Amino acid sequence: MFLCSATRGGRTCRARRLLVAERDCGRVDTIRPGGVLPDLVDGSAWSIGLSAAVFTRYEFALTARQLTATLVVILVATVLHAVVGRLYFLRPHRHPYASFEEVRAVSLTVCVTAVLLLTGDLLLTPRPVPVSGPVIGGLIALVVMLGVRYLQRAQHDRSLRPDPRVAVPVLLFGAGTAGHLLLRSLLSDRRGGYLPVGVIDDDPGKRGLRVHGVPVLGHRESIPAELARTGARVVIFSVANADAALVREIRAITVAAGAEFRVVPSVSELISDGSHLTDLREVQITDLLGRHQIDTDLDSIAGYLTGKRVLVTGAGGSIGSELCRQISRYAPAELMMLDRDESALHAVQLSLDRRALLDDPSLILADLRDPAAIQAIFRDRRPQVVFHAAALKHLPLLERFPGEAVKTNIWGTLTVLEASAGVERFVNISTDKAANPCSVLGYSKRITERLTAYTAAATGATFLSVRFGNVLGSRGSVLTAFSAQIAAGGPLVVTHPDVTRYFMTTQEAVHLVIQAAAIGWGGEALVLQMGEPVRIAEVARQMARLAPVPVDIEFSSLRPGEKLHEELFGAGEVDRRPLHPLISHVQVPGLDPAEVRLLDSHGDPAEIIAQLAGLCGSLRDADAGSGAIQVRG
Repeated sequence: MFLCSATRGGRTCRARRLLVAERDCGRVDTIRPGGVLPDLVDGSAWSIGLSAAVFTRYEFALTARQLTATLVVILVATVLHAVVGRLYFLRPHRHPYASFEEVRAVSLTVCVTAVLLLTGDLLLTPRPVPVSGPVIGGLIALVVMLGVRYLQRAQHDRSLRPDPRVAVPVLLFGAGTAGHLLLRSLLSDRRGGYLPVGVIDDDPGKRGLRVHGVPVLGHRESIPAELARTGARVVIFSVANADAALVREIRAITVAAGAEFRVVPSVSELISDGSHLTDLREVQITDLLGRHQIDTDLDSIAGYLTGKRVLVTGAGGSIGSELCRQISRYAPAELMMLDRDESALHAVQLSLDRRALLDDPSLILADLRDPAAIQAIFRDRRPQVVFHAAALKHLPLLERFPGEAVKTNIWGTLTVLEASAGVERFVNISTDKAANPCSVLGYSKRITERLTAYTAAATGATFLSVRFGNVLGSRGSVLTAFSAQIAAGGPLVVTHPDVTRYFMTTQEAVHLVIQAAAIGWGGEALVLQMGEPVRIAEVARQMARLAPVPVDIEFSSLRPGEKLHEELFGAGEVDRRPLHPLISHVQVPGLDPAEVRLLDSHGDPAEIIAQLAGLCGSLRDADAGSGAIQVRG
């Protein structure tokens, strides 16, 4: 088995993420000899060190007085070492035995003891031992103490290794942080089923190194040869923060060589799902499309969430529920979860609290289409931070029923904005379809961006929008559709061979939403960067390869309102990233709420769509031949 981490392995975990990975994957059993063994070892070390220093100084020709004085100094050194250690550095069970912490403590104790011995030796006349005795003797004693501890630790670590007679030999790709942690964990589990026999890493500077005794063998192209040479049968991809392209390439090489391919959980799984780095699993489509995580500024997040009353609308949805799970980790004073779907509220509470009795005041059952109810909730609960994730999102349905988009996405957002007077921060969840919109969904979300910007200008408060693309695994996403089609035996239906979309996992999107909300200014739309767009046909092919039975792929045509290629920025918007490399700041022109109040949600669908396009400054033309949409404005 290979563990793959490549060059990004060193950036896998940061701050709290690294602590999570260290806790779950870097756990190593420590040894703590009982009784007085450490004291005996240290006392013997001082005996050896001082004896060697004094005897060599006198060329092994000691008088009886000198021999007696040396024995007395050895006794004093042993007592001083024990006393100094107990008082300051080596209290029992303060540090794991033979750990780096104890190495530091032992070194400090020896230094203090040696200084005390040297001081006493200089003050006494005649001197009990040569002046060099405490210095050289202390150095020798330290080497002996650390050497004994190293041998005990090495013997202990060897006893924890998996039994090579039953464990599966594996190769690891990547000598970065995740690789180190996983190696240490696998090698310290005597009942583990995997025995690492090599590491693959693309960094030529690591070639020939040994990581926890396991050699770094070569680069990704050498995987087939190393599989054959070492007898490894599995490749473990250990990069918790890898680009999807690297995952796909390493998997392809591994499968072609006839070995199994496993991955470690992504950082989002480690944080959100309670997974451990040792919870190896088969590759999933989300691994093949995108798993790159961002470095989150925990201090800025804690500054606006910790101790605050936070309200999430649409809390039962894919984004809303993940927002609730992640926000809860920052210890808000109160987390209020609002949704009109009682079953969805129950599900999100169940993900936070296994009791989920639905009697918690954090759950709020309400509809954004009821302004009086929303106003009462804000008046009574007084939220300080609002994440507005409630919306209708299925593009084809909204094309047929644009009045529903008006009532929920536009008027519902306006209701929440007006009720949010006095909140410290308001975050409107938008979509990339709001950039140069050409669908009812895009129009409605662009209008909510403009309403949010208008409110920011009118109040001076931090009201902003966050714009991102398709969310992998969310309800109604292409992955859920393809999964259902695979379960039914196929075929997988793709609208167009060349259609592309931007993808993020739910956890990744919400990480960036929370980060963006910490650094955004009022009136902005913050655009989350999601890498390169992915061909939907390629997604279908990847899922077909992972399917348990062969399935076909068929192509239909683009539906009304769909773009061939999504955009992140609208006409005239500039990609500026002043604070975070993955978050762009664009200015949004405000829209007076009076204009959207004039919309007729019960009018003719074509007229409603025209009105929405007008509010966005767009004119939509349908291409009769392909169903593709052009935008003019």
